[in-house]
Amino acid sequence: MALLYPRPSLEQLPRFPLADDAVQTLLSSADFRIALLAAIAGAQRRICITALYLQDDEAGHEILDALQAAKDANPQLDVLVLVDWHRAQRGLIGEGKQAGNAAWYRSHSAQCADPVPVYGVPVQTRELFGVLHLKGFVIDDTVFYSGASLNNVYLHKLDKYRHDRYHRISSPQLADCLVKYIRDTLLASPAVHRLDTPGCPATRTLRKEIREFRRSLAASRYDLAGASTAVRGLGVTPILGIGRNNPLGLHILDLLASAHEQVIICTPYFNFPKPVTREINRLIKRGVRIEVIVGDKTANDFFIPPNESFKAIGALPYLYEVNLRRFAKKHRRALMSGQLKLHLWKEGDNSYHLKGVWVDERFHLITGNNMNPRAFSLDLENALLIHDPEGVLASQKRAELDTILSNTHAITGHGELESVRQYPESVRKLLTRLSRVRIDRLLYRIL
Repeated sequence: MALLYPRPSLEQLPRFPLADDAVQTLLSSADFRIALLAAIAGAQRRICITALYLQDDEAGHEILDALQAAKDANPQLDVLVLVDWHRAQRGLIGEGKQAGNAAWYRSHSAQCADPVPVYGVPVQTRELFGVLHLKGFVIDDTVFYSGASLNNVYLHKLDKYRHDRYHRISSPQLADCLVKYIRDTLLASPAVHRLDTPGCPATRTLRKEIREFRRSLAASRYDLAGASTAVRGLGVTPILGIGRNNPLGLHILDLLASAHEQVIICTPYFNFPKPVTREINRLIKRGVRIEVIVGDKTANDFFIPPNESFKAIGALPYLYEVNLRRFAKKHRRALMSGQLKLHLWKEGDNSYHLKGVWVDERFHLITGNNMNPRAFSLDLENALLIHDPEGVLASQKRAELDTILSNTHAITGHGELESVRQYPESVRKLLTRLSRVRIDRLLYRIL
């Protein structure tokens, strides 16, 4: 049985101080792309990009070309790109056999005298059981933090977008902390290799190194030597998590338990781990107001329109809606009284990928963590916990929430959500089959 992380209370967490104007909330994916490209072009000392993937499409090319141009213009500029090892070497789900993004990285690198290095980070021996889900792009002393990866839809390069959260934080201490972890823990591992050069080793030859790497990740922490519990105003604590009972998961539970008046949660996949569900149930019993903002099933990135060929992965949005309907039915009294509010996001053919937690006016958690079983046990996750005891970010919080909620409608009862018998026949048959053999329970844990 995994040992519990001996964590301090939220108030006792060391944090880096932030100036009152250090945090800027960007309200759209297009704004995020423009700001990111401008920062890359103006970089003087370092650029460190960590993402689940950098895609071989128009937006991905725009980002890699910008990184290369910055490096060519300033040979002293330290540029690093880290992506998930497995995700980079396969094609898109459901699109058949493809070379993957790594082939593009190698092609790009072969054309450059001093190419931008792209490293693959294998969090597990198989992608199904863990990926690199660290967020945060460091450019000089600025951290761009979002749950977004780097492709057309996340960056709204063409006609569709995937809505996420986007923050720009000016903090030399935070930037140093994130880069130090990447260099000392990720790049120092013999399991991590460049994907943009020929001769990349096969995963099967690295199994020993990957297993040892995962053990080291489970014990790793951000270096908070320069942080302090004495910070009285705005501050930020970076937190890591991988494996069962990890620090990030446990602090999320602490965050929920600390609420006095209100909790707001954003999640793209309504599939809370059991400990999170228990905390939410306790909050409702205590009378705390709760708002959950979740994507409509048609705004899920796995949704397949009924007029297209159905694939098994397309059942996931329906599984999440089954969860949401069950939750709404259980808490119908809280819904009717207004103590619990459920908001369903939908805007055209666009998709929803927001994550995060707001507690009272004291804490803001910005993270890539989906608050699902996979995020709590399999993937390498991180988050920035913003301490805001004086409500410095209140107006930005309101503006961000207003933007999000402008594309939602409220669910006041479980009957407003479709039941399984109303789903397309292909979905209905698959869900019935999965339920009979209880595979749906496994899917909830790993997808």
